[in-house]
Amino acid sequence: MKIIILGAGAIGSLYGAKLSKLNDVVLVGNRQHADKINKSGLKIKGIENKIHKIKAITKIQNIENNTLILLTTKVYDSEKSIKSIKNLIKKDTIILCLQNGLYSENPVKQIVGRKCLVLRGITNFGAIFLKPGIVRYTNYGYTAVERSQKSKELAENFEKCGLNAHVSKDIRIDIWQKLILNCVLNPITAILRIENRGIADERLNPLKKLIIGECLKVAKKDGIAFDIDFVKKINNGIKNSRNLSSMLQDLMKGKKTEIDYLNGVVVDLGKRFGIECPVNSGIVEIVKGMKN
Repeated sequence: MKIIILGAGAIGSLYGAKLSKLNDVVLVGNRQHADKINKSGLKIKGIENKIHKIKAITKIQNIENNTLILLTTKVYDSEKSIKSIKNLIKKDTIILCLQNGLYSENPVKQIVGRKCLVLRGITNFGAIFLKPGIVRYTNYGYTAVERSQKSKELAENFEKCGLNAHVSKDIRIDIWQKLILNCVLNPITAILRIENRGIADERLNPLKKLIIGECLKVAKKDGIAFDIDFVKKINNGIKNSRNLSSMLQDLMKGKKTEIDYLNGVVVDLGKRFGIECPVNSGIVEIVKGMKN
């Protein structure tokens, strides 16, 4: 399969490296990262230690037939990234949006229209961008792919490449579950400047409960109800993780965060439903203050 990784940051580079086992992969990233990869290969450290020989570019000039585009840019870059390739997309192109946020695939669908298939994906693999050409693989997770006629083939391909993939039974449930995790994990680790495992500290449970409680109220109004102890699930799932959240990595590099697409989107959707979310709203303001 021909695969273009559009957004070769930490997670995009990790997926590109893993998928290169069975596929013809091209990474699209910034100039320094692309130059290092083309010169010395993509170095993956951590859970795996390997150098992958992959082609890297800074701009897509052509999209061949039967190409999968794995969109791993930040959500706020989706519109610009997809508009830049809209005229190159073919009917048999598939775009898999492997991003954070609530329904972040919708802007892509609006731009593309009926031109090609657009799917949402969810991942909880962990990676840290160390420097151009080098990524640390920190957490083995899963990949969920939105159901479609093409999804089984994609999931099987990803599975064979070590990306623990399956076709989602209900992608909206998966999206909301990942969103709630991110609304806790990303801002708390970013504010406290700690590794992911740090939020398993039970002293943070009251804050986690407040964030989650507001998320659950909004999710229910959106048609998604959970019978899950999210605090317990998060604490148990993250207690050994040495990964750094994407939001903390962004702040450390002085980059824009995705807070508007995590806690911010919960606040905005809550307003539409008449649900106040003061805790998530406060979290948004704190994180935005930190990046200035």
